[in-house]
Amino acid sequence: MDQPFYDRISDSLRGIEADGLLKAERVLAGPQQAMVSVRGQHVLNLCANNYLGLAADPRVVTASVEATNRWGAGLASVRFICGTQEIHKTLEATTADYLGFEDSILFAAAFDANGAVFEPLLGAEDAIVSDSLNHASLIDGIRLSKARRYRFANNDMADLDRVLAQARAEGARTILIATDGVFSMDGTIADLGAIADLAEQHGALTLVDDCHATGLLGPGGRGSLAYRGVEGRIDILTGTFGKALSGSMGGFVAARRPVIDLLRQRARPYLFSNALAPGICGAALAAIEIARGTEGDALRERLERNTHRFRAGLAALGFDLLPGEHPIVPVMLYDAPKAKRMAEELLALGIYVTAFSFPVVPRGLARIRTQMSAHFTDDQIDHAVNAFAQAGRKLEIIQ
Repeated sequence: MDQPFYDRISDSLRGIEADGLLKAERVLAGPQQAMVSVRGQHVLNLCANNYLGLAADPRVVTASVEATNRWGAGLASVRFICGTQEIHKTLEATTADYLGFEDSILFAAAFDANGAVFEPLLGAEDAIVSDSLNHASLIDGIRLSKARRYRFANNDMADLDRVLAQARAEGARTILIATDGVFSMDGTIADLGAIADLAEQHGALTLVDDCHATGLLGPGGRGSLAYRGVEGRIDILTGTFGKALSGSMGGFVAARRPVIDLLRQRARPYLFSNALAPGICGAALAAIEIARGTEGDALRERLERNTHRFRAGLAALGFDLLPGEHPIVPVMLYDAPKAKRMAEELLALGIYVTAFSFPVVPRGLARIRTQMSAHFTDDQIDHAVNAFAQAGRKLEIIQ
C-alpha cells in the first residue's frame, strides 16, 4: 500500500472542507418532483433540471415500465454487437425529427455525447473554437480531439470574429464553433443568430450543446435553435433526456446522416458502452410526445410565468440576480461559505437549493442556482420568495 498517496488524498479533502467547498449529497426519499423528502422534511425543490415537471409524470413512468417489461432491463452489450433494439432506432428517429435533423445517435449520458463527438470528426489540421464558459463535457471532449483549440470570451461576438479569423489565418482546414445553447450556471442563452452569421462568413461549422434548452425553449420546445430562429443553420446538436425530456438519463448527437454514420463507426463512448436501457428510451419517447404537443406549449407557458414571478420577487427583495429569461435564476452571493450557509438556512425553511462554488463556477462567483419548474404553484413560488427573504436577512445578504 502506498500510504503517502492516501495521505495526499486525505489532505486534499481536508483542504476542500476548510475552504468551505465540500459538496455533500442530500438523499431524496422519493421521486423527483416539485415537493421532495430530504432528511425527513417535505421541501420545495428549486435545484432540479425538471423543467416541465415530467420526471415523475405517470405517463412517463408508465412508458418506462412498459418498455422494460417488453424489452428487458438492459442489453448486456454494446450497440454494434447485439445491443440495438427497435426502441433505440425509434428514439433516434423521433429525436432527429423533433429537432429538425436527418439523424441522431444515442449515448449513455450527455457527457458521453460531448466526449464522443469531436475526436472522430476533426483532426490535427482542423480547429475548434470554444466559448470560454462551455460545459465541462464539451471542454473534455475537445481535449480528446487532435484539433487545434481556440477560445473566445463568453457570448462575445467581436471576440469570436477575431478568433475565427485567427484560426483561418493559421491554416485550419475545418473550423468548428462549439457553444452551449444555454450556459448552465448563468442561464444565459447563446447569441446563436450572430454565431451562425459569423460561421457563414468564415466558412465554419457549428455545434450547440442544448441540454438546458431542449423541450423548454422555443416553438414546440425545440430548443435554443428554435428560440433564436436558426433552425437549419446549426450543423451539430447535442442534448440529453436527463432534464426536461423525462429527467432520466442518456444523451444524443443530432446532425446530417453522414456525420451520425461516422460516429457510429468511430465514437468510442458509443462503441464501448452498453446500449441505453429500454426503460430510459420509453420514458424519453413519452416525454417528447408531451413536449412537442399542445400540452407542452401549456407547460412552457406556465414555466415562463413561474420564472417571471420568482425572479420579480427576488429582485424586489434586493437580491443580486444575473439577468436573463431562462428558468435558471442564479442568486449571486460570491462567497462560497456564505452560499453554503444560505443553502442550509433555506433547507431549514423548507426550500431545497444547492450552493455552487469553485470548481463548478469560478472562484469568487459562488451562487445559489435556482431553477423553475412548470409544476410549481403560485403559492409555492411565493413561499420560496418569502424563505429567501427570511434567510437573506438573517445572513445580512439583504436589508
